[in-house]
Amino acid sequence: MKMSDNSRVWIYQSDRPFTVVEEQEIQKILNDFVGEWQAHGQALAAMAEIYYHQFIVLSVDEQIAGATGCSIDKSVHLMKELESKFSINLFDRFRMAYESGEEIINCSREEFEDRIKKGIVDENTIVFNNLISTRKELETSWNIPLSDSWHAKVFSL
Repeated sequence: MKMSDNSRVWIYQSDRPFTVVEEQEIQKILNDFVGEWQAHGQALAAMAEIYYHQFIVLSVDEQIAGATGCSIDKSVHLMKELESKFSINLFDRFRMAYESGEEIINCSREEFEDRIKKGIVDENTIVFNNLISTRKELETSWNIPLSDSWHAKVFSL
């Protein structure tokens, strides 16, 4: 499904990568959910994707039908169910993710700060900005150099 650039996105970062089997099962659960996802009885034009084996991205094209508080609550409930079923944490906003070569490193805020101090992470390190809110931002502003992200304001370089 092609989503408009203005489609709304929600990013959930797992505290660990999914196994191949988990990822397949999670994707099936997500596909089933978005296939039935509605707001006030109207089907949402929605899509669910898994990136880098640890990020779940939900998208809704609100030009077709807007997500409501109740429909968003349903997606949050689904994420909580996934957490329970797969023993993962999708709501720890203090987890940082960054690229190291071909690998995505997922660490705590404290570990991230320590890696900056040690020079493992610097202003050119590609970090993931999970605060983005549109498909356009997913393409242009999700994985960007630390110096261009909100991380640079929080962590001393």
